[in-house]
Amino acid sequence: MVRGGTGGAGSTWGRGAPDEGPSAPPRNRIVDAALACIVRQGVAKTTVDDVARAAGLSRATVYRIFPGGKDELLRSTADSQVATLFTDLAVRLSHESDVRGVLVTAISGAAAAIADHPALATLLDVEPEVVLRFLAFDRGSELLRLASTFGAPFLARWMPMDEAARVAEWACRIVLTYLVDPSDRVDCTDPVAVARLVDTFVLPGVRTLRGPAADAPLDLTSAAADRDTAGPAGRGQGQDHHRTDHHRTEHHRGEEVS
Repeated sequence: MVRGGTGGAGSTWGRGAPDEGPSAPPRNRIVDAALACIVRQGVAKTTVDDVARAAGLSRATVYRIFPGGKDELLRSTADSQVATLFTDLAVRLSHESDVRGVLVTAISGAAAAIADHPALATLLDVEPEVVLRFLAFDRGSELLRLASTFGAPFLARWMPMDEAARVAEWACRIVLTYLVDPSDRVDCTDPVAVARLVDTFVLPGVRTLRGPAADAPLDLTSAAADRDTAGPAGRGQGQDHHRTDHHRTEHHRGEEVS
């Protein structure tokens, strides 16, 4: 189940940038004001006038910066929060040294940040359909694409980039599933619970995704060290070897079928 967590030390996730105050650029002030209004009263009751007053700006200024009005403002606010979440996660993921650590930190960190976000907490309580539209319908595919693009480089030390992108998308789907339909059996904000989930289901899936090599034990930690030691040339040879093994396996399967 997704419960309260933390957005990361020094993060402005869900809280705007209060230290900037009136000196902040108007666009930032408007986005921060929109977040504050959503926390107080949700999306449906928040108007452009409310946001303008909270930002200390005129209604005309808000429309000058967001000519699409409330819809554009809400989209930009959501985009800014996703970008902040990814920035916070990137700092934490950069310190991980194996696939398991990346997956546990990514899943538990994202879930905790989402649970800790005051605007999302309000929406999940009073307007869950707004969150559902963003996560599962209107922009769900875009969010998955962004998560895949963001997460793939952190996993690509241990697997080809296309596989890394698929694993990153899978991790995002796990977070979204437990956010939309919480379970008492899995607390995705708890790194220990997420580690069990990753060990039991995700890592076996990652090994299977790797294709022909899945039959042999795969040390995902030492694989990273091997690639780093070998350098670019060694990594290229490893990928060529992977493609050769795959070709041999497919040829063998063809013989069995025939």
